[in-house]
Amino acid sequence: MASKKFHLELVTQMLTLCSSAFGLVAALAWNTVVQTFINDFIKPFLPAGGSLIISQLIYAAVITILVVTITLRLSQIKDSLESK
Repeated sequence: MASKKFHLELVTQMLTLCSSAFGLVAALAWNTVVQTFINDFIKPFLPAGGSLIISQLIYAAVITILVVTITLRLSQIKDSLESK
């Protein structure tokens, strides 16, 4: 019985680790997409003197909005599933 519990815990921890690793890879991929979008479509319209800091602020704002929106939506889905 203890062996089955150990294997279950091991698989659970491995699943958590793999999910986190794939999440990091996905985040890095989206990081590149957002940076490229800002550099290609927004940065050309900014004044030349302050374009770096402004584009970085826009990037940070976009990422923050995405993270908050996704986190709130996932929390709503979780609450909905728990209430069933």
